[in-house]
Amino acid sequence: MKSLAYLALLPLLIACGKNADETAAEKKPAAPPRAPDEVFLNKAQLQAAGIELGTFTRRDLGTEVQATGQIDVPPSHRVSVTAVMGGYVAQLPTLPGQHVTRGTVLATLRNPEYLKLQQDYLQSQARIVFLKQETARQQVLNDEDVGARRKLQQATAELRTEQAAAGSLAAQLRLIGLKPESLSATSIRPSVPLVAPIGGYVKAVLVNPGQFVNPQDVLIELVDRSDLHLELKVFERDITKVKVGQDILFRVPSQGVSARPLPATVFLVGKAFDDDGRTVPVHAHLHDTGPDAAATAALLPGQYVSARILTGRTLQRTLPEDALVPGGEVSYGYYQIKSDANGSTFRRFSLRPGATDQGQVAVQLLDKLPDTTRLVIRGAYFLDAERSKGQGGDDND
Repeated sequence: MKSLAYLALLPLLIACGKNADETAAEKKPAAPPRAPDEVFLNKAQLQAAGIELGTFTRRDLGTEVQATGQIDVPPSHRVSVTAVMGGYVAQLPTLPGQHVTRGTVLATLRNPEYLKLQQDYLQSQARIVFLKQETARQQVLNDEDVGARRKLQQATAELRTEQAAAGSLAAQLRLIGLKPESLSATSIRPSVPLVAPIGGYVKAVLVNPGQFVNPQDVLIELVDRSDLHLELKVFERDITKVKVGQDILFRVPSQGVSARPLPATVFLVGKAFDDDGRTVPVHAHLHDTGPDAAATAALLPGQYVSARILTGRTLQRTLPEDALVPGGEVSYGYYQIKSDANGSTFRRFSLRPGATDQGQVAVQLLDKLPDTTRLVIRGAYFLDAERSKGQGGDDND
């Protein structure tokens, strides 16, 4: 009878034992979640990813300042041509893009006022001849005590007044492009030439034949490309690093990424900030001799450029390019925080990349790490992909 009782209780004892084991399993603490910036790789993953560890190296690398700007010319090489005295455009043989030399006739203007100015000048010259003769007669009479001294003084004053008027009229004629010494009663003309004050290229033609232009109207714009230079904008945080004489390498984005960078040299650093962008202007001479002369000659004023101002060399922390995961202005790397028989755990850190030399990138750490830190120098992309996968593929941290 007792044996039968034990047999009846056996299933109950087994069930109670299972419930106790399940309760114990439920009470066993779960593994703590891994931090968002950490990733674990087992031995097989480490071998498959080709993870290599190393430390920071220090190299004598060039430091540089990034800047943007444009190709420009000095103000003295950019001219707006206007008419000193208004008139109608009679002839306009000038086209945009045309090269002109200094003194080339750009346009011909016509106005009756030009006739009046020439007439006044010739009449003034004739009166000067008469006043000179009158002054001479009065001087003879005065010497012989025949005439009044007052008449001599009056004749002399009138002569000087007329000479001043003639000088003013002559200057006005020269301003509008006429030579007063070549004028005569038979050479008066109703039109005047508008000539180029500098040699260069015609940037724009802003009038049409038959149009009346006022003295303040711009007719033609000229640009002299003989002194092309860079006008760059450098941010406030970098301006103290820029000095006269430093070399620059710049590119014109419109020429494509394969275009060779061109050299320049800083010759002027501004002493005041722009009101809008908190930048300082920096001017640089282009190198118009040597192997880059042809490429420099093809540049046009107004073209946008991106430039690197080479500010010097200094000993810097570096990492191989394979150790960096780009992320815009801030990039990332990984270092080992734990390793055992099962695998290794890595943590992500932030850095700002700088100059690159033979596959080594200068880095500025945004997280403090000692030089002896065990860093991932190859395989960082694989680690970053695994870490993102562990975050559900959404890397928002």
